[in-house]
Amino acid sequence: MRSSFVFKEVRIGLRRNLTMTFAVMITVAISLTLLGIGFLANSQVKVMKDYWYDKIEVSVFLCGALSDSPSCASGPITQPQRDSILADIKVLPVVDTVYYESQAQAFQHFQERFKGSAIAQNVTADQLPESYRVKLKDPTKFAVIQSAFAGRPGVDSVQDERTILDKFFKLLGVLRDGALAIGIASVLTAALLISNTLRIAAFNRRRETGVMKLVGASSFSIQLPFLLEGIFSAIVGWGISTGLLAAFKFLIEKRVEPLLTFTRFFSWGDVWVSSALLLIVGLVVSSLASMFTLRRYLNV
Repeated sequence: MRSSFVFKEVRIGLRRNLTMTFAVMITVAISLTLLGIGFLANSQVKVMKDYWYDKIEVSVFLCGALSDSPSCASGPITQPQRDSILADIKVLPVVDTVYYESQAQAFQHFQERFKGSAIAQNVTADQLPESYRVKLKDPTKFAVIQSAFAGRPGVDSVQDERTILDKFFKLLGVLRDGALAIGIASVLTAALLISNTLRIAAFNRRRETGVMKLVGASSFSIQLPFLLEGIFSAIVGWGISTGLLAAFKFLIEKRVEPLLTFTRFFSWGDVWVSSALLLIVGLVVSSLASMFTLRRYLNV
């Protein structure tokens, strides 16, 4: 079968169903864009985890005058206890770095964090505990520090910042899963629209296909123009969705990143990887929807 004949049939089919074809392209574009946003949301969660988990610390709070834990029953920590705790922290193989934060430093950091709020005006330096800030080689090894120092004389409590971040990332995970679910549902909707469009096209061209069958054309040669129409619509929709995702990344890069300098965002590489995945999804979904429809409704 000559390729010129196939492309002629594709042009005829697209021209006859111009409105439906345009609707398919737009639906595919929106569906793939929503799915692409889900992909980028997944990339964003990974980037933020890598960035923040590399910065989190374990805080070993030391006994002060206001401490009421059982390990502080003997009063504020003494200098020998302080030196012993520091030495024991340093020898642990899971520890990367450790530094001491005095009450004055803790107060300064507290004032910077809550600057302008009412709570900052009602807290004094002697109300904040001194501590050792420990950065682990592997943030998941918090239990090593917890078991070694929790309840030890001179230690008020041991706190892992990762527990706070885990709650935040669980929320992000829910939003990511929601975006992916909406994207998948939209892609399935686009598949149904492709199927209905090809069904109408097959009905409108039933005489032509009947003649082709009578002159000995194979089933594949009859179905191929319809299949290419669906793939063409999917490719155009994918191109539009890639442009929208690129615009989304550009907007984040120019407007959002300068305002939220405390974290990182997904890269252009993530956009292109998502675009490649969307192309695969678009081609697979359109091909499957087309073949299923043609086998069922095209009498060849």
